[in-house]
Amino acid sequence: MNNAAEKKLALSHMWVAFAAFIVACFMGEYQVLERSGLFPALESPSVYFASVSTHGVLMAFVLTIFFIMGFGYYTATTSLKQPVWNKPLAWGAFWLALFGVVLAAVPLLSGKASVLYTFYPPIVAHAAFYIGATLLVVGSWVWCVIMLVMFSQWKKANPGQNVPLAMFATAANALLWLWTSAGVALEVLFQLIPFSLGWIDTIDPGLARTLFAWTLHPIVYFWLIPAYTAFYVFVPKQAGGFLFSDEMARMAFVVLVVFALPIGFHHLYMDPEQAKGWKLLHGVGTFVVALPTLVTGFTVIASLEIAGRLRGGKGLFGWIGTLPWTNPMVLAVILALLMLIFGGFGGIVNASYAMNAMIHNTAWVPGHFHLIFAGTTVIMYFAIAYYLWPILVGKPLFSSSMALVQLWTWFIGMSILTTPWHVLGLLGQPRRISTVVYNNLLTLSWKPYELMMILGGLVLLGSACLFIYNLVKTQLTPFSGEFTAEVEYAEPIHAVGVLPEYLNDLKLWNKVIAVLMAISFGFPILQFFFMKTFGSSVWGY
Repeated sequence: MNNAAEKKLALSHMWVAFAAFIVACFMGEYQVLERSGLFPALESPSVYFASVSTHGVLMAFVLTIFFIMGFGYYTATTSLKQPVWNKPLAWGAFWLALFGVVLAAVPLLSGKASVLYTFYPPIVAHAAFYIGATLLVVGSWVWCVIMLVMFSQWKKANPGQNVPLAMFATAANALLWLWTSAGVALEVLFQLIPFSLGWIDTIDPGLARTLFAWTLHPIVYFWLIPAYTAFYVFVPKQAGGFLFSDEMARMAFVVLVVFALPIGFHHLYMDPEQAKGWKLLHGVGTFVVALPTLVTGFTVIASLEIAGRLRGGKGLFGWIGTLPWTNPMVLAVILALLMLIFGGFGGIVNASYAMNAMIHNTAWVPGHFHLIFAGTTVIMYFAIAYYLWPILVGKPLFSSSMALVQLWTWFIGMSILTTPWHVLGLLGQPRRISTVVYNNLLTLSWKPYELMMILGGLVLLGSACLFIYNLVKTQLTPFSGEFTAEVEYAEPIHAVGVLPEYLNDLKLWNKVIAVLMAISFGFPILQFFFMKTFGSSVWGY
């Protein structure tokens, strides 16, 4: 199949994603420099919070949404062996989302949308920011529709056959995003945009925080599923082996999507608007989501062991040394799993009520989510890019050795950056502040960790520049030879028979999600419409 149009579509999305990424990296280094208090000339709360807000939006929304859309389009067309359904619609979604990014960037960069990554009123941004963010999300919804239509069309054209694992994961992620983005969409459309335009006089912060909690935690899995997809469909083949179990992979995606959605109140443990029973329900659900991560870790390591033993590895751990550590995809998954282990531990702390109370709103929290997102997730985005870029541009990667150096430095830099954050959180350093200079003896213990953060940020910035340089050189360097590489998907070590429909379709799970969401968010949201939860007619009481 000639998929030149699909390659162009995927490449365009990924370039927007990585352009946002490199801008955000420079902002991130500025933030650790300014926040340390060691450089008085840089200190400016207004610039700092504008930078933090832009950094968060670029990383959490622009990088992820555009990367996932580009990766999804190419995964769909290569795994299903059919062109993207309705390419004009796909391009329309691209330009709509890009216009939304540009529109939101104006108030962000001018300091009129310094609301951080979380949309928590009563802090409210300029209306252009919310409208731009809405257009970005609407563009991503079009992508979701295209993915689910292609999924459905393939099933109708191939009755009784198993949907390719890569497409099953992509469609599951599209379903997840439609559900999880609905929370912030409701908040923005019915609260924040009307309030920012002056159409309504007041706003309920409790309802807004509850709606954002609907989105806040499941969005992490929207970011993470492409990384898990690469774990299952690329890594075993690149390592020289087979996937340990196709069925376990599908079950992991199902459990991840179904149980990641009806949770989020562990972000509201310290907030008064929800009762402790609802927080307990969401807390238990949060621990359930650890299950697919454990299954994924086991399956990926088992797949690597198969590859290592096929390459001649002997003994209990001898297979590890025989793995192709010089393959960027294999190196990235090993480093990603290491960061996932430590980041996952931090997540268990966050989900535990008593321990959460100790680290709530401290530097521990950004340490945790940077390790999971900027660590595990983004390093796999790098690996996917290194694998797909030569295929998309029809040239070999400019420098494989540079790619290896970049992956190692990203891992080292992230370790140096996030370890001090975790320690500082235990030492009581708050987050969401522009300076940590309090001029007292207690905060002197923070200084060494501030220096480590600056070093970690510099290493990460250098690594990010290496990554972009390698991609640019790959695309722009003339190549006169013939390069015909295509995507290769891993095969399971045991042939997959006829799968039950619950592992080959998403209709049942969509109904289960609807029931769970109604239970976990129905009453907590409806209460705001039957109870007066804000405002007071008597001052001073």
